[in-house]
Amino acid sequence: MRRRAELEEQTRRRITESTIALHEELGPARTSISAIAERAGVRRSTVYRHFPDDDALFAACSSHWRTANPPPDLVPWAQIEDPAARTETALRELYAFYGRTQGMYASLLRDEPVVPIVEQLLRDFHGYLHTIQDALIAGRGLRGRAARRTRAAIGHALAFPTWHSLTHEHGLTDNDAVALMCMLVESAAGTRPGPAASHSLHRVR
Repeated sequence: MRRRAELEEQTRRRITESTIALHEELGPARTSISAIAERAGVRRSTVYRHFPDDDALFAACSSHWRTANPPPDLVPWAQIEDPAARTETALRELYAFYGRTQGMYASLLRDEPVVPIVEQLLRDFHGYLHTIQDALIAGRGLRGRAARRTRAAIGHALAFPTWHSLTHEHGLTDNDAVALMCMLVESAAGTRPGPAASHSLHRVR
């Protein structure tokens, strides 16, 4: 019985990891059960036995992938008193995270409008970015138009498509992308970027 349970767990893990790989390579919209079964070396019926519906399969994949790829912890950022330095630190860590996970996020965000379950699963990710946005605008003492403008600039800087565009379409390094977005945010807030970002700006201009 114990050996059987171990084999079943191995099969379940193989199916989960095969699905994750296909989601990253092809995207959820183009990943079929047949492709998952072939990749995992099992029958379609075996996939359905372990995961009777898409909800169960996506939940297992999401949990497995997030455990292996945790996003940066925003708690330490909130303890940085200087808003410019806080923003710079957050962007550096977030952009490094995007660099490690770009294949999966590019696929998920592309398929989000056409695969309802992907939209549901990405709500936590969008909520995470919204929480960072709140942390980065805190302590700036902004109101009205300046606050709205700065929040919009922060939101733009945090977005995965922004990072992808700057680093892949326009060839910036992560450091230069961070410096440019810090300049945008601090300009919107009417302040100056942090020392490290300022030091990098001459390479962006």
